[in-house]
Order: sequence, then C-alpha cells, then structure tokens
Amino acid sequence: MRKLGINFNSVSDISDEAQVKLIAELGFSAVFTGMSDLKHHFELADLFARNGLQYETVHAPFGRINNIWLDKEEGDAMEKELTDCIDICEKVGVPVAIVHLSSGLTPPPITDIGRKRFDNVIEHACRKNICLAFENQRMLANISWVFETYGADKKVAFCWDCGHEGCFTPGREYMPLFGNRLICLHIHDNYCEFDKDMHMIPFDGKIDFEKFAGHIRASGFDGSLMLEVFKDFAPVYKDMSSEKFLERAYKAADKLRKIIDLQ
Repeated sequence: MRKLGINFNSVSDISDEAQVKLIAELGFSAVFTGMSDLKHHFELADLFARNGLQYETVHAPFGRINNIWLDKEEGDAMEKELTDCIDICEKVGVPVAIVHLSSGLTPPPITDIGRKRFDNVIEHACRKNICLAFENQRMLANISWVFETYGADKKVAFCWDCGHEGCFTPGREYMPLFGNRLICLHIHDNYCEFDKDMHMIPFDGKIDFEKFAGHIRASGFDGSLMLEVFKDFAPVYKDMSSEKFLERAYKAADKLRKIIDLQ
C-alpha cells in the first residue's frame, strides 16, 4: 500500500512533538519540511524516526529565487542557499530537495548567469547524491528548460504540485509533459481562482481529483501521496481545531489513495 504523507507544520498551534505524534497516530507514514538550521533538522529527523515517519524531502528556500537569474551578489547568495539545502539533506539523510525556478507573475527571463548557477547547484547535488525535484510554478519555459537541459542521470526530477497547477496555470496539465520524471508530489486543493494558492485539504475545493488519479495511474508513480496543506491559509478552517484539521487531511488522503488504486 502506498504511503500517505503530510507537510510538517501544517498546523501552528500545537507543539512539534504533539503534531508529529498525532500525524503518526492518524496513519501518515511520511513527512517533508521546509529548511531551517542544521541542528533543528537533526532534531526533527530524530522526532520523525521515533514516531515511525519517513523524512522524505526538504523544501529548499524560494522567497528570493528570482535573484538566481540576475547578475548581482544576491544571485550568488541564492545559489548558496540552494547548495546549503543540499548539504543539509546529505547530513540528515533526506534524499530529495524540492526547488522552485522562479516566483511571481513577472520573473526574470532565463539568463546565462542563472544557467551557470544551476549548473553549479546540480553538480553539487550529484556529488552529494541528492536528487533535486523541480516544482511547477507559473512559468512553463523555466521548468521545460531544466528538463531539456539536464537528464535524469543528473538526479533532476519533477515535483508535481496539483494545487499550483489549478490556480497558477489553469487549463495547463504538467503530467503529460513531465510525468516521466515524477519523483514526488505536493497535493492540495483550491478554488482554481487565478493566483490564489490556498493549500486546502483535497476535496474541499474545485480541483478534479479523479483526473489527478488518472495522471498518477498513467505515470506508474508508486511513491507517497504527500499533502501540502496549511490550516491557517484558508478561512474555511478558521474554527477547526488542529486535531480535526489533521484528521480531515488524513481521511482525504486515504480517500485519494483508494481512488488512485481503485480499491
């Protein structure tokens, strides 16, 4: 049976220990996190392991990702943030780092200096035996470029974010284009209103999860169904306890698993 996963810190008003214990008790078996300092990652890795959770991915920093395409010092700093994330993954034993290529509606174009920086980042990941999973955002050209430029032997793969597809690029389908490079998922729902990324629990919005399931079956992907949901993002959950939110998230993930696997 395929694993169900959820992002750590999907809720914000209970302790790390209580959140992880509840996630495991509900039936989740995998997690991912954002990036913090190395000491915190070791603490989280230990907490996850003690609760039987697989620490599958770390999401690399992305708030200043557009700088990587620019000929200025901030671009070099962004490159270092990505290589630092790779180093943390290696030290903590997490095999995959998730990377954005751009941010916002008007990111910089693909540039030679940006290409060189990604050459450096990808070579660093290869040396550390860490896979980089590039996530769909708004710009098709950027993610097309990375898969055209770097083969699977370079440990460059695809992270399909169905929520981003629904609200950032409505009408576009990424799996027929890049599903053969799929290594991980970010699953969440929204109302499919342009650029409103709400990270809702599946089946609470308007994304067609029957179609989602069809894409997963067609790709042959058998990895974790990883939720990326946040209680604080959508007003619909404002009166719901963290415990009820996580319980609802698990039930939705399990329902999706049954649809995909035709149980």
